[in-house]
Order: sequence, then C-alpha cells, then structure tokens
Amino acid sequence: MNQTSTPTEQALITPYPPQGEEERVENVLGAIGEHIGFIPDGLKLYSFSPPLLESFVGNISYFNGGTNIPPSLTALIRYLVSAKADCQYCIDLNEGFLSNMGVDLDAVRAARSNIELAPVDDKEKSLLKLALKAVDSPLDVSHDDLQLVREHGWNDRDIFDAVVQANNNRAFNNILRTFNIEHQGVFS
Repeated sequence: MNQTSTPTEQALITPYPPQGEEERVENVLGAIGEHIGFIPDGLKLYSFSPPLLESFVGNISYFNGGTNIPPSLTALIRYLVSAKADCQYCIDLNEGFLSNMGVDLDAVRAARSNIELAPVDDKEKSLLKLALKAVDSPLDVSHDDLQLVREHGWNDRDIFDAVVQANNNRAFNNILRTFNIEHQGVFS
C-alpha cells in the first residue's frame, strides 16, 4: 500500500483500558484534558497499556518544561518530523500548539519544503537541522554536525534531547499511521 494513500476515517483499533485499570487511565487522560483542554486521540490510543501511557505522558511533560529546548522548538521538531512522515494527525496537532504559542504558521508551513524558512533563530535552526538529520539519515550525522550545534551554544544533553524528541515523534507517527489515526475525533 502506498504510504500517501488516502486513509479511511475509521481507526483500525478502539482503545480501552484493561479491566481494573480504568481509573488509572482516566486519571492520566483527565489530567491531560484539564491541562490542554482536550484529550488527544493519540494519547487515548495508549489506554491499552497504562504503564506505556504514563511513560509517554512523562516524556511529553519533560519536553514541555524539563529540557533547555524551548517548547516552540520541540513542537517545530515534531511538526517537521510529522510532515516528512505524512502523519496528518501530528501535523494538525502541532500546528495547533505552535499557533497557540504565537508562531507564524505560514513560516512553519514554508519550512516543510525549505528548512531555512523555519521561524527560528540560527541557534535553534542548528539544533532543528541536526534533529531532522538524525531521523532522516542517522548514519550521516558526524562529529562536525555535533560541533556546529555546540558552537551555537547547545550542550550534549540538548543535542541528545532534540534527537530523542525527533525519533520518538517518528515512532509515534508510525504508531498512529499503523492504526489509521489520522484526525482528532476518530474515537468520538
């Protein structure tokens, strides 16, 4: 099947918490709903496994405040990784996050075809480029690539965080695409 084929509107799987773990899942998803105003269907998918849901939400929390990388840059990394993976769900979700942060969506969309147009400064662009390269061609990442990012003021933890964020998002894209989660509201 062609990766860019038009998906049907129905998910291939409907998530439900394991018997006896409903409250655990409800507590995690409820906290997300309170924090951002809705429960993303991508997170609902994790209801099957409360430990994976908690781990995934912990990962999200880290990238929204525990790292030196600004939330707008982590969202842009997710957005551009998702665009390359053609994961419409994550494209839409991250556009919403970026818009709420006041980022120019025309510039964000233009960056899909030309990374130089990304609405970030040179320091952030260096890390963004490295994160995308790490997803697209990890074996091509060199010492010179890392040194260039360091010269822009990022440390090795920042570099690691950006690469992990990009690769975790690619895995999430693949999970969503596997189960045909292409738009918010598929589980409504």
